[in-house]
Amino acid sequence: MSKVIDKFSLEGKVALITGASYGIGFAIAAAYAEAGATICFNDINQELVDKGLEAYKELGIKACGYVCDVTHEAEVNELVSKIEREVGVIDILVNNAGIIKRIPMHEMSADDFRKVIDVDLNAPFIVAKAVIPSMIKKGHGKIINICSMMSELGRETVSAYAAAKGGLKMLTKNIASEYGEYNIQCNGIGPGYIETPQTAPLRVPGNPFNEFIISKTPAARWGTTDDLIGPSIFLASDASDFVNGHILYVDGGILAYIGKQPNQIKQVN
Repeated sequence: MSKVIDKFSLEGKVALITGASYGIGFAIAAAYAEAGATICFNDINQELVDKGLEAYKELGIKACGYVCDVTHEAEVNELVSKIEREVGVIDILVNNAGIIKRIPMHEMSADDFRKVIDVDLNAPFIVAKAVIPSMIKKGHGKIINICSMMSELGRETVSAYAAAKGGLKMLTKNIASEYGEYNIQCNGIGPGYIETPQTAPLRVPGNPFNEFIISKTPAARWGTTDDLIGPSIFLASDASDFVNGHILYVDGGILAYIGKQPNQIKQVN
């Protein structure tokens, strides 16, 4: 293996990916396993953990699955301690677990707002806080927060989600600022609109939202979980040791694009 490729290897690393029974978290974890990492993941109940374990097994990946509610600090502390005892010190943390409630702000209850903030912002704080002490002792660590384009943009019905992801962007920057001197890098990935089981109903041909997303994306398509693999490995590997406090948007160019021009405007210029 060349020295360049070695920089992207995760051989011998222990990775914890929260909420990685399926979807984006699962795809990132599977890629980390292929790059050499030992995979640990959690989910909210045993059914989801078992589903994840079976999916990893089908890919030939020996993953360690745990039931843990990442919004509960005591459970998270026990999870991290258990992983350290059974597997090893966590080298890579991916704060992937998240929820969204698509409700107009004036119809959303304060309890629903708090729930989204709790899962999407408080939980990454709790889990990062739990792994940082051992990363300091080891002298190295990678924390990757799954942010969103909503870390930068607003949109109808996602006030809580956008507030949480905007906060997660700033938490990412602050972790980088506070712990960079200990050789800990904290960065974020901001996925665009990605093909997952959750977005399948939106991607039906002829669905106005599907057409809207395609028209707003210079790549003219939805992203896939494969599109997130390279950025995820880069930010978890030694190749990104001098990258800290950065949000890498994997969005097909949406954030750089004002949208398609009407035909009559195209003719003017």
